[in-house]
Amino acid sequence: MENHKVIVYSTPTCPYCVMAKDWFKEKGVVYEDKNVGIDRVAGQEMITKSGQMGVPVIDIDGEIILGFQPNVFEQLLA
Repeated sequence: MENHKVIVYSTPTCPYCVMAKDWFKEKGVVYEDKNVGIDRVAGQEMITKSGQMGVPVIDIDGEIILGFQPNVFEQLLA
């Protein structure tokens, strides 16, 4: 699960965001966390990529995943 570009668009109060970030940490996946609650540029980037305003939005190598979907994460990182 190395050499992947992973971005997690999240907010600190979102339980599914925490679950996603914990999952990546447990798997040893390095990711960039963008807090869309305080970073307007990141929020707009997330909306542009996903068409969604809800979090989490996860970008794995350009593939957009909405919500906490560990099975999809596994497939994209395999």
